[in-house]
Amino acid sequence: MLGRARGLRLRGRGGAHPNPMVGCVIVSEGRTVGRGWHAEFGGSHAEVMALREAGEAARGATAYVSLEPCAHFGQTPPCSEALIDAGVARVVFGAADPGDASSGGAAQLRDAGIEVVGPCLSARSALADNPSFFHRARTGRPYVAGKLAMSLDARIAARPGDRTPITGEEALAEVHRIRAEFSAIVVGARTVEVDDPLLTARGDIEPRVPPIRIVLDAHAALPLDGALAGSLHAGPVWVFCSKQVAESRIEELERAGIVVHPIASTGDEVDLAAVVDDCAELGLASVLVEGGGRLVDGFGAAGLLDRFYLFTAPSVLGSAGVPAFPGKGLRLDDGNTWGLVSRPQRVGNDVLAIWDRTESLSPEESA
Repeated sequence: MLGRARGLRLRGRGGAHPNPMVGCVIVSEGRTVGRGWHAEFGGSHAEVMALREAGEAARGATAYVSLEPCAHFGQTPPCSEALIDAGVARVVFGAADPGDASSGGAAQLRDAGIEVVGPCLSARSALADNPSFFHRARTGRPYVAGKLAMSLDARIAARPGDRTPITGEEALAEVHRIRAEFSAIVVGARTVEVDDPLLTARGDIEPRVPPIRIVLDAHAALPLDGALAGSLHAGPVWVFCSKQVAESRIEELERAGIVVHPIASTGDEVDLAAVVDDCAELGLASVLVEGGGRLVDGFGAAGLLDRFYLFTAPSVLGSAGVPAFPGKGLRLDDGNTWGLVSRPQRVGNDVLAIWDRTESLSPEESA
């Protein structure tokens, strides 16, 4: 049943952010009497939704919750109190709540005489379920993920300067679902020049707050007649540029509605660590770096990536193609640093593999 609760959490993709995704199943006499999930930030939590469906059948029942019930007044009252008031006899939970304010629900339930089993998940499994939430609680900085789509021969374009579709429609739909879970999407100036992307989250999951579209562009050369500048109604666009960019150019971008952040830079490259630090100060919980390959590799080399999504298509682009991994910054074969979240999965004709950075976990946690 805990597995079912973890599955239900996914129904909160995009809506619960930046809160964790949580699912709950209530079982009485071997029968499911209530199900719930945290659907939207500020809305009812999973336990409350499940209790509402269960009604009086919750009395004496067992609640299976993917995350320890919260014990504080935030946007909503404590879930631990709701479970106590409903007369639940037993609570089984997956991951311990890492929050200083929200944790303590399990102890509160035990003090009320309720049997509590948990945490049942390892730190690594908890991180996989709600990476941004657990990462920020542990480190205090934004959760940073990278994403690439490549051919079987590890190419991301047929040749330099070409806009080359790699994956199929099903994989593209999954990319939009992934985007919906992040506060911001980041690309480099070269990707904007070649692909002219929108970088919005479109599809069957609509994010509660549209991700901020961020361009790392040392020279602040973002075209004002491009897709990003022309779609400000769909979400903000930020440019991180060199502090040496002329004030007149910054003012031109700002008049067009672009938010400009001058930052430490060297030549054509902005300081990636400074970008992440600024994102933290600006309140961003999570960042998805979509490309190109050099940018993702740069984040990897700087030790700034916490997760990596890799879509692989059943095609070959040849030696003239653009390498997906142009440097040695992202070493997914290093088992001491990276671990697969689960077995690679088919997405249409393509394959998606997801790695989490486990280097910062203790040996016990990463097992």
